[in-house]
Amino acid sequence: MEEKTRQAIQIDLSQFKLHIRLKHKTELTLHFDSPSRMFYLAVIALVVNEMKRLGKITSIPLQAHSDLLALLNETIGRTAGSSDSEHLIPRIYRKWKDALPDLENGPLFKVIGRKKELENGIGKTYQFTESEKDLWANLFEYRGSHENVRLRFSIDKLGVGLDDVIILYEEYQNGEAWDKFILGLRQKEGEKPEHVEIVPQESKIPATPSREERVRLLKRWQLAALVLVLIIAVLAIWRVYFYSPPGRVASVEKMAFPLPNEPSIAVLPFVNMTDDPRQEAFCDGLTEEIITTLSKIPKLFVIARNSTFTYKGKPVKVQQVAEELGIQYVLEGSIRKAGQQLRITAQLNDALTGRHLWAERYDRNPKDIFIVQDEITTHIVTELQVKLTEGEQARIFSKGAKSLDAYMKVVEAKYLSFQTTIEGNIRAKKLAEEAILLDPNYAPAYQALARAIIVDIWLGLAQNPEESLKKCFELYKKAVTLDDSYAMGYVGLGYALMMMRQYDEAVAHAERGLKLEPNSADIVCGYANILLYAGGDSIPFLKKAIRLNPKPPNWYLRKYAEALCGTERYAEAILQLKKVIEREPEDIFAHIFLTSAYSMAGREKEARASAGDVLKINPKFSLEQFEKVHPYKDPATKKHLVESLRKAGLK
Repeated sequence: MEEKTRQAIQIDLSQFKLHIRLKHKTELTLHFDSPSRMFYLAVIALVVNEMKRLGKITSIPLQAHSDLLALLNETIGRTAGSSDSEHLIPRIYRKWKDALPDLENGPLFKVIGRKKELENGIGKTYQFTESEKDLWANLFEYRGSHENVRLRFSIDKLGVGLDDVIILYEEYQNGEAWDKFILGLRQKEGEKPEHVEIVPQESKIPATPSREERVRLLKRWQLAALVLVLIIAVLAIWRVYFYSPPGRVASVEKMAFPLPNEPSIAVLPFVNMTDDPRQEAFCDGLTEEIITTLSKIPKLFVIARNSTFTYKGKPVKVQQVAEELGIQYVLEGSIRKAGQQLRITAQLNDALTGRHLWAERYDRNPKDIFIVQDEITTHIVTELQVKLTEGEQARIFSKGAKSLDAYMKVVEAKYLSFQTTIEGNIRAKKLAEEAILLDPNYAPAYQALARAIIVDIWLGLAQNPEESLKKCFELYKKAVTLDDSYAMGYVGLGYALMMMRQYDEAVAHAERGLKLEPNSADIVCGYANILLYAGGDSIPFLKKAIRLNPKPPNWYLRKYAEALCGTERYAEAILQLKKVIEREPEDIFAHIFLTSAYSMAGREKEARASAGDVLKINPKFSLEQFEKVHPYKDPATKKHLVESLRKAGLK
């Protein structure tokens, strides 16, 4: 064991322990002490083994190892959840992102030789310095999310290399240890006995049944036949929608291009299955309209028309398209005659699992087909957003849209304003104004413009903040006048009232929005934001919002970090803000609150460096302006925040 102890990190797969030296004097042994916990140590070992095999510290795509992950889940994990990659990989992503980096609470391991202690009456945690917690958390980097995630065990953040990490199993080390470990699991999996039920045969010759018995037997046979038909139907549905034979699944390793981090999609040319060649133009036009519209959604990676139209008229398979274009999702559709109407069908496929995620059909009069093209495109694009990016909020957002162009301008404006960058918000305001001109009765367009004006005030771009705030208030009122069931309009009204320091009315309006859509992530987070300023307990609502939207936008994480700082949970806040900055390096408010979190935690050097990043983004940053636009009801809370920024060197 002499040689083993010199390693900075040891992953022991015999005892399921991880030995690590965080700093010169901090050596820890973490015990992954239950089947579900053992599984996550094995995931760490898989990532490390792959990095060693490749000879570099890099991100490892989990989708390429889905079979191995399923084996780990079904053996050492004892099937702690589904082994299907569409469920298993997102679960690993969530644990890698949130649970594994949490050294303080240790949700997936025990820290040997240490006891959890009660801190500030909140709960028992392991006591570590902020630096130690950060060093541990920084090991768990990732690219992408959910099924597309790539994991990186960032040992370089500790100043060590691949040679300083060793995988142990029995008397074996590294690659050999991993291979022996996996071989042992495969052998155990193969040894599971099959369940065989032995039914004793009846040797007696039955008597001739009576008429009543024959009727009873006939009914039983009819019931058995009905059950058999139902079973066959269920199996048929399962085969079509859920079964993924090997030949129908795309391979990440065979892809001609690297799989993008964001959801990636190719829209194949819709197929004209009518006997009318004139419908060919409509098929092509509808396909192009969908591609163009999807391309405006910031969170999607959309293959261009020129590439997808090379498949027109060819019998291609979904996995072939995915591998040749380097994407995960494929939308295909067709048009056929259905009596006196045309039937348009669309289907979204996940090439990595071989499954159909969504399908819909639209029956329309041939005379109206070009008139309803925008309507069908809006519906298809909304459903794709529901499945791939925004969740159910996309469906709510499209409600009442009469113009496809107005709807897409609002979608883009919403995305840009939430990035809180100067250039992005200028563009967001312009798009929202254009959307109102296109569709004056579309409530979300007024909400989008009001939101952009609020961000103008935050960023110090408003020449007259008081007048801008009044305009913002009127726009939100217009939105709820047009649609009195528009929950986001009421939350927006609440925020405008909050900026006016009318706290009770602000909370009341936000509560009305929450009652209208209690399970909308954006509404829950917006309500939490107002509670945060009004001095209420916002953390439970912020956690709920993130649970409702497991792919949370940046502003959720910023607000969560802001609330965490209010309870002195600085290490957790720093972790959330770093995630935001990784996604959007120009998000000035993430940098501001990161500066504050470092300063409050007593990490002065890092606070000053972060303050420098704030000034790089906005050299004219004003602490006085910042104080004005953050309407905390409690003066002590605001003072603590402002002083932390001043201490870091901001003025």
